[in-house]
Amino acid sequence: MTDDESLDLVKQAIRGAGLRATPARIATLQLLRRSNSPLTHAVVAEDLAALGVDKATVFRNLNDMVDAGLLRRTEVGDHVWRFEVIGPDAKHDSGHPHFLCVDCGTVSCLDDVKLTAGSQRASEQFGEVTEILLRGHCNDCRDES
Repeated sequence: MTDDESLDLVKQAIRGAGLRATPARIATLQLLRRSNSPLTHAVVAEDLAALGVDKATVFRNLNDMVDAGLLRRTEVGDHVWRFEVIGPDAKHDSGHPHFLCVDCGTVSCLDDVKLTAGSQRASEQFGEVTEILLRGHCNDCRDES
């Protein structure tokens, strides 16, 4: 896929969600589509600052795109929202577990990890599972010890 095709798909997704395809929204969605893990507002704002996009605009656009169904907002227990893409052409098209390194704070997507049928049945007695978070020591931090 060429960069022009990718840009057109991003614009179509934004417009299809009922939002204006502004340069800041396009850059935000492109950044999140390239990411292999959820990104914080601070990381997105830092990346887009070079384009002249201020933190308030980034925050507003992230939340607008969550409301429009383009992004998912996740909090992993540290009171920091992280954002990731959802949608038919996205890497993260449905809810999936995350791994949080308790040493460095890195959050990674575990796209292929699923509850077993038995675990799903057992959890249904308590309610609906909407999120799974695994905590541990990432390989980089483990290798340092």
